[in-house]
Amino acid sequence: MEQDLKLRLIEDKLNSGEVKHEDIVTLFLALQHQNFVLGNSLTNLVQKWPKVHPTINEVPAMFGILLETKD
Repeated sequence: MEQDLKLRLIEDKLNSGEVKHEDIVTLFLALQHQNFVLGNSLTNLVQKWPKVHPTINEVPAMFGILLETKD
């Protein structure tokens, strides 16, 4: 709900005609850079994630991941 309000305020400000073109370009480039950084971080995380998860008697090896346990 709060995000919707903030987005609406940004949209209203952009449509008011008081925003400089250079400011929009700067914002767009900063957001695109952040998008690339987050995408690269996720890619690295997935590539380095362990392929085989060892198990301990009835206790998951990693928090938040459900695994089968040895009997």
